Amino acid sequence: MGGQNKATGIVLAGGLARRMNKQDKGLVIYHDKPMVAYAVEAMSKVAATVLINANRNQQEYAQFGFKVIADQTDTFDGPLAGILVGMLNAETDIVCVMPCDSPLFKAEHLQRLLITLTENKVDIAVAFDGERMHPVFLALKTSLKGSLEKYLSAGNRKIDIWLQQHQLTKVDFSRDVKVFLNINTLGELEALEKIRDE
Repeated sequence: MGGQNKATGIVLAGGLARRMNKQDKGLVIYHDKPMVAYAVEAMSKVAATVLINANRNQQEYAQFGFKVIADQTDTFDGPLAGILVGMLNAETDIVCVMPCDSPLFKAEHLQRLLITLTENKVDIAVAFDGERMHPVFLALKTSLKGSLEKYLSAGNRKIDIWLQQHQLTKVDFSRDVKVFLNINTLGELEALEKIRDE
């Protein structure tokens, strides 16, 4: 595989998890492993390099053996800030992004995002469940970092609006909607563990 085919994976673990008593979501245990372990495992199968975007507990994240990068600001500016710092650290033409709290999203799903991006010759391929976009699951060109930097420095935070400014393809996951199940509350964690056991 040539250099341009390789992607840099960005696992987003930078949020504050306000609905989980501010626990660090990526480090919450799901089936005997921290949730971020599922994300880095999936990402390491499709990406040449994996970066973990985390703004706290960085030493714990570093134990997974991947480079840990913090946002450029300390104000928890949301997923776009994590995507930007990932792009600034990437040495590949493409980055692939997923959050740390969706353990059912696997390497084959990331691969679909990457293949769709390349085949459609677009700027961004974003996951879509048949009704709405899931904008933290995406593959995009690293060359968009200038545009993203400008958008964030203007005080904007809404990820959907920034995505729509570029050539975008939606990747249809409507047959597999459960892959987007993520864990925002401890109740959801229990519910998701039950699904996995059925």
